[in-house]
Amino acid sequence: MCLISVVLATYNGQKFIEQQLQSIITQLPLDSEIIISDDKSVDRTIEIIEQFNDTRIKIIENHKRKGTISNFENGLKHASGNIIFLSDQDDVWLPNKVETVKKYLQEYDLVMSDCKIVDENLEVLQDSLFASLQSGKGFFKNLISNTYIGCCIAFKKNLLKLALPFPKNIPMHDIWLGMVAELFFSPQFINDKLVLYRRHELNKSSTSTKSVYALFEKLKFRYNTIRYIPLLLKRKFLKN
Repeated sequence: MCLISVVLATYNGQKFIEQQLQSIITQLPLDSEIIISDDKSVDRTIEIIEQFNDTRIKIIENHKRKGTISNFENGLKHASGNIIFLSDQDDVWLPNKVETVKKYLQEYDLVMSDCKIVDENLEVLQDSLFASLQSGKGFFKNLISNTYIGCCIAFKKNLLKLALPFPKNIPMHDIWLGMVAELFFSPQFINDKLVLYRRHELNKSSTSTKSVYALFEKLKFRYNTIRYIPLLLKRKFLKN
């Protein structure tokens, strides 16, 4: 079993994937792995990834489109590392990300780090995601206004024993993982800025901007988190 798994979900990511992978590979130990779940990209994403010719990279190509949540779930199911990092296809990891997070994971089960929000040319738009979202721990705090953002999350693999498989209709994979950590594990938010979190016209996330979701959608998001607490309790009971 390898020490670190990076789970990276791709879809038509040719514009930024090379820069992102380079920033990850340079700080990973040789016994690590990068699990790339590709959601039927029709551009040069796979070609660019294969050009790295790095044995740590494992590509899983979906036979049909899965969407963001299921694409990340697919990658997580193939991860064998004791420590798992989530990664988007269009950001940049800062050089001290892996070593910094590993130190915190000696004490905590999930770490959510701060990041800088940048434009597509890596010009800083906001110096701190945490300041923008008022990020922090707390189940009810994050149920009301989520501050768990996937590209900044890393966790110990034992969290997946409860989190997988993802229930249907969860709001988003990172929200779900954060809520599982809040309920049954020890999460921690750290102020270290470890990612350049790229915002551009192709991003689906509304992070750092005013939410695009209507009130009904927000209420549905919260309901679809709370409704699965009994399922988590059942899974925890069966695992013990």
